[in-house]
Amino acid sequence: MATDNGPSASYQVVAPRGDLDTDTLGPLAAELDDAAARHPVVILDASGITFSDSSFLRLVLLTHRRTELRIAAAPPAVARLFQLISVDAMLHLYPTLDAARAA
Repeated sequence: MATDNGPSASYQVVAPRGDLDTDTLGPLAAELDDAAARHPVVILDASGITFSDSSFLRLVLLTHRRTELRIAAAPPAVARLFQLISVDAMLHLYPTLDAARAA
């Protein structure tokens, strides 16, 4: 997992890699919790996610409630998960990390 505070301290970028499910979600949950407590905006760079399940979706929704969560570069499988549950309209989704930073 990579973290980038960017040029501004007003947001934090969190960039998980690999499969995110019940067994592997702990480090990401801790990092998002910390970022949400310290920054008004958290950017989740989803480009490195290879698999996600409902536990990841739950974490995204909980984080969305705590801070302004921007999700950047979601791979097709992650975007499809958001669409299937119809949360894509309420989440802040951006095609690239740069677009999420600029928002």
